[in-house]
Amino acid sequence: MALFTVAILLVILGAMWVTLSHLKLRAGYRKLPPGPWGLPIVGSLHMLGSLPHRNLSRLAKKYGPIMFMRLGCVPTIVVSSPEAAKLVMKTHDVVFASRPKLQAYEYLSYGAKGVLFTEYGPYWRHVKKLCALELFSSAKINSFASVRKEEVGLLVKSVKDMASAGEVVDISAMVAGVVEDMAYRMVFGRNKDRIIDLKTLIREFTRLAGIFNLADYVPFLGPLDLQGLTQLLRTNSEAIDEFLEKMIDKHIQDVSKDEVNHMNFIDVVLSLMNKSNNSEDESLYAIDRKNVKAIILDALAGGTDTSITSIEWILSELLRHPRVMRQLQEELKNVVGMRQMVEESDLENLGYLNMVVKETLRLHPTTPLLIPHESMEDIVINGYYIPKKSRILINTWTIGRDPNVWSNNVEEFFPERFTENNIDLQGHDFELTPFGSGRRMCPGIQLGLINVRLVVSQLVHCFNWKLPNDTPPNELNMKEKFGLTMPRADHLLAIPTYRLVA
Repeated sequence: MALFTVAILLVILGAMWVTLSHLKLRAGYRKLPPGPWGLPIVGSLHMLGSLPHRNLSRLAKKYGPIMFMRLGCVPTIVVSSPEAAKLVMKTHDVVFASRPKLQAYEYLSYGAKGVLFTEYGPYWRHVKKLCALELFSSAKINSFASVRKEEVGLLVKSVKDMASAGEVVDISAMVAGVVEDMAYRMVFGRNKDRIIDLKTLIREFTRLAGIFNLADYVPFLGPLDLQGLTQLLRTNSEAIDEFLEKMIDKHIQDVSKDEVNHMNFIDVVLSLMNKSNNSEDESLYAIDRKNVKAIILDALAGGTDTSITSIEWILSELLRHPRVMRQLQEELKNVVGMRQMVEESDLENLGYLNMVVKETLRLHPTTPLLIPHESMEDIVINGYYIPKKSRILINTWTIGRDPNVWSNNVEEFFPERFTENNIDLQGHDFELTPFGSGRRMCPGIQLGLINVRLVVSQLVHCFNWKLPNDTPPNELNMKEKFGLTMPRADHLLAIPTYRLVA
């Protein structure tokens, strides 16, 4: 009874503190961005719903592209236009370059010891530079071209066999399998043990990392675990850690037996650990086993779930729009021919494919709110005061539907809209930044785009597709699930027919 009374008193005191803090902010002489008033304790958390990107988009229509919300105890800025995104990710990039400390990152990223979720500072800059030079350089990516070709070839063979049998293909499962296999071989240098369901672990990882956790926004409620997330995070973290420990131990054993090719990601990261441990150079940051696991996990998460999600949505939109599918197949026929499969060297000549990819990522960005940023100091932008330690949510889903950029038919899937502009996906154009921009831009963007374009082009070139049960294209279910990424709510199913000339 005494513990219950103490808990109630803590909640009451917490509510008073949060409310007074919010009133102090609102009453201050510095002008906050406009936004909704929240409830005691939770602030505006209740307004997010199951699809926060959509609900925040509706609120932005009322309050504007730079919107202030109090989410629990945390001052939060929601950015919903290209101009505002540019201010955050370019003009004042260094101010907003950090990451908040979230419970998910503590559990799932070994205390944020990798690169994706780590606070801005010397260590992050060091690890990012290492990743850029050693893991995601053009030379390193190109060195795995044969792996990608082999795995995609196996995918086509499997689908061809199912086409001959007239079977329905679970495209989502097939795509997840091939992307997982490619990532596994690139990271660990070996074929995946079929007992390991890595893609399910990673998808749960990204789902949990994207949830708005009360423990992050109302810390004094954290011990109560009202959402049951702490146990889920612990379970997922333990499963991932057990897997990574086994892989690292196995790899170290193989190295001692000289049974590896010394070109995959785990070799590189382990060599960095050994270098930092054995060096007397004080400028080198120590990289221990936890760092190694966090960096590998970042590479796996960034190289699997985002690519799987993108491919799912691209193929979904192509099935919904037969005209676009036919036009893409016509381009593939002209560039590649009907007697051979697509080669990576063909990708740069597939202009319409690139437009299809851009248009899909406009409507279905892989990370609809990006990974949250955090301001490192007080700043005024566009006349609005942004307090230090504000959480910054960049709503790329809303930006992709900005009628001032994309005209009134913003919900229409129309790849040709990119014929008249040079908007790219490299973080230069803030109208379309599904991978972020500036210092915190996704380091594996080039590898991800190669994987996506190669798998999509191969499946579209080698096969004609139709929906099961004679379902009309416009009735394909396009519901989504929210997390750090935004996958389809249901698996994509279709019936293939092989179309290449034998």
